[in-house]
Amino acid sequence: MYEPIRTKSVHSMADADFPHRSREEELDIQLAGHLSALLAVTDELGLDTAAECLAGQIARLRGASPARRPGVTTGADPAELHRRALALAGRALVVAASRADTAAAIISAERMDAHTAALQELSDLPGQRLIGAL
Repeated sequence: MYEPIRTKSVHSMADADFPHRSREEELDIQLAGHLSALLAVTDELGLDTAAECLAGQIARLRGASPARRPGVTTGADPAELHRRALALAGRALVVAASRADTAAAIISAERMDAHTAALQELSDLPGQRLIGAL
């Protein structure tokens, strides 16, 4: 009653010529991206020691040193930069934990602690208002 299928499935044809990455490779790419964004903010804040640690992790993940522009400032509010860095470090920590990358997780957690402390210090200054910082 039914005629047999004579052609290959569209799904099996697509799999044949499409390059696939493993979950680990995708997580490596994602983690390197979050750490690179964190490195850019860290460079803008002028935190050289932390930037070198981040650059080392990115080089390990990508196999090449990251492109950097240390010392370039946009004149952004330091509190806003610390908030952005805190969020980026949190994202990197989540990916590092799912990837089981202890070194990247430790650096991300350290950066979170440092930016939280910096935000707290800035909020303690007279005349500063950091609504929603923590």
